Amino acid sequence: MKKVLVLGGTGFLGYYTVKELLGHGYDVVSISLPPMPTEDLFDGLGVENHLFNISDKTDEELLEHLQGVYAVIYAIGADERIVPDAPAFTFFYENNVLPTQRMVRLSRKAGVESFVIFGSYFSEFAERWPEMNLTKMGYPATRLLQEQIGFAEGEGKMQVTSLRLPYIFGTMPGRMPLWKMFTDQIKGQPVFPSLPGGTAMVTAKQVAQAAYGAMVKGEHRMTYAIGGINMKYQEFYQMMVDALGQNETTQVPVLPLETLLPNFEALDAEAKKAGKEHGIHLAVGARMNSRDLYIDPKVTMEQLGYKEDDVVGAIKETLKFIVEEG
Repeated sequence: MKKVLVLGGTGFLGYYTVKELLGHGYDVVSISLPPMPTEDLFDGLGVENHLFNISDKTDEELLEHLQGVYAVIYAIGADERIVPDAPAFTFFYENNVLPTQRMVRLSRKAGVESFVIFGSYFSEFAERWPEMNLTKMGYPATRLLQEQIGFAEGEGKMQVTSLRLPYIFGTMPGRMPLWKMFTDQIKGQPVFPSLPGGTAMVTAKQVAQAAYGAMVKGEHRMTYAIGGINMKYQEFYQMMVDALGQNETTQVPVLPLETLLPNFEALDAEAKKAGKEHGIHLAVGARMNSRDLYIDPKVTMEQLGYKEDDVVGAIKETLKFIVEEG
């Protein structure tokens, strides 16, 4: 059976992708940063598991791991929650673009046939809404560059595709969902305001199915904006309030951008004063969140063959896990 290498196989999305690939009968190799989230994560699954930073390995060492590999799933990198030292562009370029370029180049050299990048739906909206000037922000600008460099490195030799991923829900052994940062902000607050926009949402299972679909059915240089359902931020925040048992004490009003924008501008100014820079400036993010970042799931479901799933159920399961384990 063909072998697939999952970079970040012990991470949230990588773990679900590993299980999806195993379900299709593939041999799976995982390379991730130590430590393991739980020592028995892959027990009984037959996964070849390695723990190291790819940046610490020579090209020759990485090529050894790529020998006989049919496809690579690239489920690693830095996301927009990180607030690096300014300039943010440099940080995200060094952590997302350069490692992707290197791995695509080495994969092509090793004879890999398919390479799937886990990207961001901010790339999608940077293209859809040029008036938002997202290409001037370090995070989306480098996510777009990550895709294009990957496509260029694979051109003529290897299929390279990118999944543009929105809000993702689910749980896994040994890892706390990232949504805890939201629930921590809401805890004990009498008011947690929402901007009027909304977002696309998927389950981790759907992402894994889409990764498999991109691997076997994707077209070179294609980007796939993945969606499951679309939901207003106010509804999502209310679900967190309910999960925390604060529905009687916390209000979630929808406020216009003009009301909240000065707060975000002040936070951007604080970051700048501290020598930091958000990958998407908070004021720009607020403008984005005043719109509906919606994705029609039917388009990519037909292209990649991933299935409908209970996204609302996954949100509730995720929030319940955070409240009980956090």
